[in-house]
Amino acid sequence: MAERVQQPPAKRLCCRPGYGATCRQGQRAAGALCGGSAATQGESSRTQSPESLLDIAARKVAEKWPFQRVEERFERIPEPVQRRIVYWSFPRSEREICMYSSFNTGGEELGSSGESGDETRLPFRRGIALLESGCVDNVLQVGFHLSGTVREPATSSEPELLSNVSVSFDRCKITAVTCSCGNKDIFYCAHVVALSLYRVRKPEQVRLRLPISETLFQMNRDQLQKFVQYLITVHHTEVLPTAQKLADEILSQNSEINQVHGAPDPTAGASVDDENCWHLDEEQVQEQVKLFLSQGGYHGSGKQLNLLFSKVREMLKMRDSNGARMLTLITEQFMGDPRLALWRQQGTAMTDKYRQLWDELGALWMCIVLNPHCKAEQKGFWLRQLRRWNGVDVCPLEDGNHGSELTNLTNALPQGPPGNPDSLTRPHRTVFTRAIEACDLHWLDPHLQHIITEDHYTNYCYHDNLDSSLFDARGWPLWHEHVPTACARVDALRSHGYPKEALRLTIAIVNTLRRQQQKQLELFCTHKKELLHRGITSVTNLESWVGHPLDPIGTLFSTLMETRGGSEEGNYSHHPYDGESFVSLAVETALIGLGQQRVMPDGLYAQEKVCRNEEQLLAKLQEVELDDTLVKIFRKQAVFLLEAGPYSGLGEILYRESVPMHTFAKYLFTSLLPHDAELAYRIALRAMRLPVLESTAPSADLSRPHHIVSVVPNRYPRWFTLSHIETQQCELASTMLTAAKGDPRKLETVLESIQKNIHSSSHIFKLAQDAFKIATLMDSLPDITLLKVSLELGLQVMRMTLSTLNWRRREMVRWLVTCATEVGVFALDSIMQSWFTLFTPTEATSVVASTVMSNSTIVRLHLDCHQQENLANSARTLALQCAMKDPQNCALSALTLCEKDHIAFETAYQIVLDAAATGMNYTQLFTIARYMEHRGYPMRAYKLATLAMTHLNLSYNQDTHPAINDVLWACALSHSLGKNELAAVIPLVVKSVKCATVLSDILRRCTLTTPGMVALHSRRNSGKLMSLEKAPLRQLLDATIGAYINTTHSRLTHISPRHYSEFIEFLSKARETFLMAHDGHIQFTQFIDNLKQIYKGKKKLMMLVRERFG
Repeated sequence: MAERVQQPPAKRLCCRPGYGATCRQGQRAAGALCGGSAATQGESSRTQSPESLLDIAARKVAEKWPFQRVEERFERIPEPVQRRIVYWSFPRSEREICMYSSFNTGGEELGSSGESGDETRLPFRRGIALLESGCVDNVLQVGFHLSGTVREPATSSEPELLSNVSVSFDRCKITAVTCSCGNKDIFYCAHVVALSLYRVRKPEQVRLRLPISETLFQMNRDQLQKFVQYLITVHHTEVLPTAQKLADEILSQNSEINQVHGAPDPTAGASVDDENCWHLDEEQVQEQVKLFLSQGGYHGSGKQLNLLFSKVREMLKMRDSNGARMLTLITEQFMGDPRLALWRQQGTAMTDKYRQLWDELGALWMCIVLNPHCKAEQKGFWLRQLRRWNGVDVCPLEDGNHGSELTNLTNALPQGPPGNPDSLTRPHRTVFTRAIEACDLHWLDPHLQHIITEDHYTNYCYHDNLDSSLFDARGWPLWHEHVPTACARVDALRSHGYPKEALRLTIAIVNTLRRQQQKQLELFCTHKKELLHRGITSVTNLESWVGHPLDPIGTLFSTLMETRGGSEEGNYSHHPYDGESFVSLAVETALIGLGQQRVMPDGLYAQEKVCRNEEQLLAKLQEVELDDTLVKIFRKQAVFLLEAGPYSGLGEILYRESVPMHTFAKYLFTSLLPHDAELAYRIALRAMRLPVLESTAPSADLSRPHHIVSVVPNRYPRWFTLSHIETQQCELASTMLTAAKGDPRKLETVLESIQKNIHSSSHIFKLAQDAFKIATLMDSLPDITLLKVSLELGLQVMRMTLSTLNWRRREMVRWLVTCATEVGVFALDSIMQSWFTLFTPTEATSVVASTVMSNSTIVRLHLDCHQQENLANSARTLALQCAMKDPQNCALSALTLCEKDHIAFETAYQIVLDAAATGMNYTQLFTIARYMEHRGYPMRAYKLATLAMTHLNLSYNQDTHPAINDVLWACALSHSLGKNELAAVIPLVVKSVKCATVLSDILRRCTLTTPGMVALHSRRNSGKLMSLEKAPLRQLLDATIGAYINTTHSRLTHISPRHYSEFIEFLSKARETFLMAHDGHIQFTQFIDNLKQIYKGKKKLMMLVRERFG
């Protein structure tokens, strides 16, 4: 709390003209302690003596009456009575002091030390430590004012600090605090805590004086003058200017100070008009909230704001008026957040954590306006505030969608008949709309009053009035109200410190939900044939209870579980009517809410909230240990959910855009499986539906309860959480597969459900992998049925992704082959036989067939020779089929796979030759040609190389082209085969290659060795080097010289000075080639002269040419 060093102004004027000298005599106590005599110590007394009537009366007056009213009521108040009133006016409980000095709940802070380092730094903990260390001194209570000094010992980094602390109080509440430490915070500092706790724990050690005005009344003129002069002398530097100013005003007859009867007294207590509330530094609250908001979620600011909201709830629970006051300050800062306008202008959504803070803000205002003991004028004030905030343009909307004009079926409806879900005229609802609407609610209904005030309120004549809507058939009270609104009442009762009343209303609401569920079941059973025949339904629940802004189901669940937790009877507190446990009520309530068929709301935030709220409820349920009683409830609710038709998310008739039940069903499945496996599977299989992804409703098939109702069949809804929902669907399926291991019938049923309801290939692939892992656990033999399920799912994935792009496709193919290997040789043979429906030709040859024919597969399958040959034949057949379909990508793999079968290999080679003329490029042909040479077929390699050359075209400047190495290899191969082969390939080279450096390299290589030197047939080797003056090298030499000439002219067209030296080197290489001809010297000289003449404008370059070449 920001402590101000200046004293607070006096609250009222004090004057006692009725007192005379006789009254004052004997009343002057020099230094009586705060507690007085032992007989009058009250709660502070260490004896067992009964309280005096004086103390009892004084304590009641001190709690309820402002002291001014006491003075006005009685002409004379004896000094002992004043002392006891003043004594009892200080707070006697540490809980409130703790609440105003720490984030944690007061009840958790009453110990003398904290367990964690953070707790020890809380002002309340530090204050206790200072008190117990004897650091509080000079404690004096003057009337309604407490002062003292608190010494904080020196540390390694801080010197000793002596703080002057003063506290004003009234009617058992601290109304003002000041401390010289200068600490600025929302909460009281440790020094204020230490002084306050000193007064609470050691009242008998505190010196007590009456208000200073009473002491002054007892002084004569000389004493008053001496008192004033001494006071000025002691504090002359601080008070002398003020004292002189006051003296001047008093001496002036017309001054304002002389127009007022009496004088202010800061120690005299509160006036009649003063509000009685604990001190709350509004400025610091605003500054802290503004700081947290400005940090934008960083540095734990969201956590700090949530702690502030918790503090508001704590204040409300203590029925402290500062709760609403603090929330008002927080709301003002939230509304002033500049990011709101920025987000609205940019059309972007606020962050999820920030959005949750706004939700909590709206829920807290709902609690405040629903305070059952709120005065009408106070509620009117809050309503005006809420309307003002609600009217601000940037006020966040309840569903989180800025500017959305679409109807939102999750918005609250008035407490009347359901509205039209197709209406597009719905006004925007802000986070404050519900609180504004709640201002119209009241607590005056007699039935409601009976419910919340009586433990055994029943209809004793229920057997004569079975149709009563106020009681169920057993006579228990019901409360018919819009469920979220009714639950908001429960939350308000809990928040304002009325736990028993909240519990009674909760039980009435739960009984109402049960009765409603029973009536819905009866209604559906009556019209079941008609509904199933028509195959249509209306949206029965326009507003979801799970994911609702007011969290109705969570409120009911928490209320019942908190009652269980605080019970003195052990883990199970019981229903006041028939001994039913509150735990069973809580669990049943959660199951009813989670099983409600409800429409998926619009907007990302609202949809995420549905998922988040469901997961939070399920997490709470998982903390409850199931016993026989709870299992019966699970069974009962599971049957209800399966048979309740359109009212249940697990019913036979499902609205197309209903929230899926996958997560809930997974919890039900795992809970019921050990107790009722058949029911568990019925629930899980029914929940596998995801109708929003279905294009049409299966209306003809009435044998299975999977009717899907599409009110808007042509509109694909914007489900932002669809990926998460599909993941949950996948997890449900995986859970069933795991549980069904070893049961072929159930596995088959689960497989059919997966194939029918899951539409994502990645999720089906995950399921296939999961099934494979479960089936092949190391500690047991493989489950062949589960393996086949895994394979079947894998095959479905292959078919789904065959014609679509999927970055995991190669992984999927490899996994499928592994899975088929585990299943057996028949599975491998099957996928190869039907490869065209599962794989691309490339996948089939490079992955499937190659893996099948690998040694590791043969070893893994323990195949005999006959089986190996059959599998190899299938693989070769596959390879040839793939090569025919896609020779460009599969020919090489086909040749590799067919190496050991002469006929198959020849067939693959012929496929390559047929495709070479049209469908294959030079890179593919060169690759296959090199493979042929490697396998010992040089003539076939030569043939393929010549075919590749016909597709190649290298221009003059492509001297780094990747095909150059292939060209050089082809020429070397031709040269090695003999003169005839070389003569045949050179015309192709001349035609395809225009790059001078490449041609010169080929020419040089051909002149170094004799053709056919490395040929297999020695007759091809003539033993002589080939002449450059005869064919075929003469043709290559002329082409090379021509290429140099053309390249030179091309380079000179756009040459820059920085490339001159590189060009000169190029000409040097050209000269080497020219000189290989018998008249090359003359040709090169003519070439240079020609250059000098044509490019004489490039003087510097020509000068370099002359220097090098003359």
